[in-house]
Amino acid sequence: MEQLSPTPRTTGTRESERAVADRRRLLALLDDALIAHLGAVVQRDGVTHPVVLPVAFAVDVEGPDEGGTLYLHGSTGAGWLRSALETDVCVTVTELDGLVAARSGFNHSMNYRSAVVIGRARLVEDADERGHALDLIVDHMIPGRSATLRAPTRKELAATAVLAVPLREASMKERAGAPEDEPEDVATGVWAGHIPLRRIAGPPVTAPDTDREVPDDVRSRAAALG
Repeated sequence: MEQLSPTPRTTGTRESERAVADRRRLLALLDDALIAHLGAVVQRDGVTHPVVLPVAFAVDVEGPDEGGTLYLHGSTGAGWLRSALETDVCVTVTELDGLVAARSGFNHSMNYRSAVVIGRARLVEDADERGHALDLIVDHMIPGRSATLRAPTRKELAATAVLAVPLREASMKERAGAPEDEPEDVATGVWAGHIPLRRIAGPPVTAPDTDREVPDDVRSRAAALG
């Protein structure tokens, strides 16, 4: 699947020129981003309401779900978990790349890359797949990190949930560059432009209860983000 084929649920109704058709650019965004937001409709004490939660995530492009698999980290004690498995969920990922200052308030904007994934989440129960997914989530934060860690305990696994969402039904939009002003606004002479934004990592800070040197995987990740 080299091209995104949005369904009616993932097809935007505005700014269609910002839609991205190349699936590789969606995967690049998911590789760059560190936080996803999971939206679900939950029921608690007879009350139904929406909830949107930040979650750690990772992608397996060769995963068992159609279009690849988006893995989401959760807690088995979370009240939203059961509801998230009963209806389709919406997962969004956004990277903010700049602030766009136009000559009118209406045309102020932001430069961004944003993805929407909709689908039925499944609880990952197979031990091998769950272990693979948890390693991917750790390595999405710091590549190569999972290989240096001890295996999770039974207690830790019992407290951890992994949801899998197919990447089949997905869309992406992006905006870049200068503001789009009306000719009469350009003629006013007001300054316009954009402020580029990027995520920057500081040097790793060693925990106070260890005298070990910062390992190569952590140094490399900090350098890549710096």
